[in-house]
Amino acid sequence: MTQSPYILVEDVDQHYQRAIAAGAKIVLEIQDQDYGGRDYSCRDPEGHVWIFGNYNPWNTDQ
Repeated sequence: MTQSPYILVEDVDQHYQRAIAAGAKIVLEIQDQDYGGRDYSCRDPEGHVWIFGNYNPWNTDQ
């Protein structure tokens, strides 16, 4: 796979905990990024990787 969607979520930590509780296969653990965002990656049942985070590159207030 060469593409993964980045889904903007308001509370990454809460989303991460819900994903784990629902049985998500975590690919990259939740972490703070150098550019100011916080995110994690997981794999869905079909094998697609999804990235969930709070970094919005179009928000100039970050």
